[in-house]
Amino acid sequence: MLAPESEDALAAAVAAAASAGEPLAIEGNGSKRALLRPVQAARTLSTRGLTGITLYRPQELILSARAGTPLPEVEAALAEKGQHLIAEPPALTALFGAGTPPTIGGLVATNLSGPRRISGGAMRDHVMGIRAVSGTGEVFRSGGRVLKNVTGLDLCKLLTGAHGTLGVIAEVTLKVLPAPAATGSVAVRVADLAAGVKALSAGLGSPYGVSGAALLPAGWQGRPGPLALLRIEEFSESVAYRTARLQEDLAALGEVSLVEDAESRALWAAVREAEPLGATPDDAVWRVSVKPTEGPGVVAATGLGKALLDWGGGLVWLAGPATPTAHARVVAAAQAAGGTFTLFRAPEPLRAAVAVLPEEPAPLAAIGRRVKAVLDPKGILNPGRMRAGV
Repeated sequence: MLAPESEDALAAAVAAAASAGEPLAIEGNGSKRALLRPVQAARTLSTRGLTGITLYRPQELILSARAGTPLPEVEAALAEKGQHLIAEPPALTALFGAGTPPTIGGLVATNLSGPRRISGGAMRDHVMGIRAVSGTGEVFRSGGRVLKNVTGLDLCKLLTGAHGTLGVIAEVTLKVLPAPAATGSVAVRVADLAAGVKALSAGLGSPYGVSGAALLPAGWQGRPGPLALLRIEEFSESVAYRTARLQEDLAALGEVSLVEDAESRALWAAVREAEPLGATPDDAVWRVSVKPTEGPGVVAATGLGKALLDWGGGLVWLAGPATPTAHARVVAAAQAAGGTFTLFRAPEPLRAAVAVLPEEPAPLAAIGRRVKAVLDPKGILNPGRMRAGV
């Protein structure tokens, strides 16, 4: 394990590996090792030694932190000033069972976003600047610390979601926003998943500013269900007015109830962490992204008994047997619905044997190879992490 404590030491470690032609497994705290394909590497290079918030200007809604800074440290600093991370990124410890929290660099590298994705955008939409080390050991930066930043190629977007295959992130700069003072949720008990998505769509199409729309499975925490859950956030008077109006609008779709502030926050924290999915340690976990109207059909087509729908029905969490047969059913269902899939968690033999992501169209794959050849010419950064041989 290599864990350099400075950017220069990080660059030196990558340069030495490139010179020796030794592949490196790139990680932060290692909390997502079971995500995507296993990496066969001579050494692990961790950014956990690069910690600390380097810049925080609450008035300018800007925060910079070294890549190994734990998520709770960033969230605590923001909470002191009444602010938060816009994309509501999850730690997913319920799925991965990690003993250490995720790092801010790891969250950017995986582009993980929570329920607020539907209203606030993805993690990559709020990355304003990145400092990183290429596969040759060269330090480079992209973006900056101002909102209007259009100079050069947007490598921030390129590295966000690249899972450490194009560069080792050393520092990130993020846009942040004031956290809502209050929250409330309207819950609609529905007959089935299709009716639930209809309720979620009605809420999202309303003028009340819904910031979360999930469909909880029947029986979770002893609750009736399926339960369509719609979140509204803002100052307390606004939340009270808008949740009341939304309850009136959705009354014809099922039994409607109000979930108030503290309980609402706890529910959405659970949705963010995919806890209602009910995945056991032996289950494989998939994420399928489709048009919201296709979500219920995907669940039915897979035949898996555990499902959680978020993002208005467009994000389908599934859990079931960690077998090639179950994986093939998920892939077929995603493709039939015109969507994409991710084998999010599974034992290493399954992740090594099957495609964990859809194959890219040939023109896009060709562009990807050219970018990889520039940023990591010897292919030493997380080889095979996303696709075999890449």
